[in-house]
Amino acid sequence: MQLTQANVWPILINLDIKCANLSTERLERMDRLSLLLNRYSLTAGVFYTGQICGAHAFAHDAQRGHVHLIRRGPVTFIDENGGSIAIEEPTLLFMPRPDEHRLVTDEKAGADVVCATIQFGAGGRNPITDSLPAVVLVPLKDLPGATALMSLIDDEAFLKQCGQQASLDRLCELLLIRLLRYCLDRGLTQGGAMAGLADPRLAKALSRVHDEPQLPWDLNRMAQLAGLSRARFAAHFKQVTGDTPADYLVSWRIALAQTLLRKGRAVKLVAIDVGYGSQSALTRAFVRKVGQAPGEWLRANSPQDKTNA
Repeated sequence: MQLTQANVWPILINLDIKCANLSTERLERMDRLSLLLNRYSLTAGVFYTGQICGAHAFAHDAQRGHVHLIRRGPVTFIDENGGSIAIEEPTLLFMPRPDEHRLVTDEKAGADVVCATIQFGAGGRNPITDSLPAVVLVPLKDLPGATALMSLIDDEAFLKQCGQQASLDRLCELLLIRLLRYCLDRGLTQGGAMAGLADPRLAKALSRVHDEPQLPWDLNRMAQLAGLSRARFAAHFKQVTGDTPADYLVSWRIALAQTLLRKGRAVKLVAIDVGYGSQSALTRAFVRKVGQAPGEWLRANSPQDKTNA
């Protein structure tokens, strides 16, 4: 029999499913959150540590999230619509997609804070931040490991030793990983990739899709990995993530393509990396999803200002 693309793909798919146990062993070493962060690497930039007094305003940021670590309050958080949250105890406040907001403290007593920007991948919209509420507010006493991390952050913030900035940034990144883990474990996600990864059945399929987006995924293959029938998998997937499996796959591939394009990878190579057989196939999917061709989108979304807020 002559081997062609039409008859080779079913053979490869069948072999891949039979070898799922081997891949599962590998995925157990590289957990579901690590796989996601490998695609959208976490970068923190601490830009203020110390006391603030009165009101401090922060602008909308389309490229990065904002973290406000309240070490000593009280602090009132006010969003762009005037809604307020009173923070009385040490608290981690994370805004994955920050609009304009303010932190208001007593003019005399003030408050002790650590403020940082958080970027996933090349910045902008991504499956991690899209899965989280607009404001994530967690008292430090409820966040496992936060006490030890805060002790290290305090040491770095006030000792003024060499490597201080790099150390503060890395500690803030670790704190955010703890926060993401907290959100996954407690079901604080609101659909999307994080909600899917928090579901034990869907996580088996999504971890493989995230790790190997170039494979020819279809409903049957994902359902087999999840241990569900096609119908049950499709219904459960929609209920948990808010998308159909096909829509989710396209969104994941296009989001990954955007990250790779921003890193300077050629469109024809990106097409192969994310599971489209040609540059024209990626372009068609890109236009349907984003409304622009890859090159046009890249020119319009190249970061103009990389300075911190």
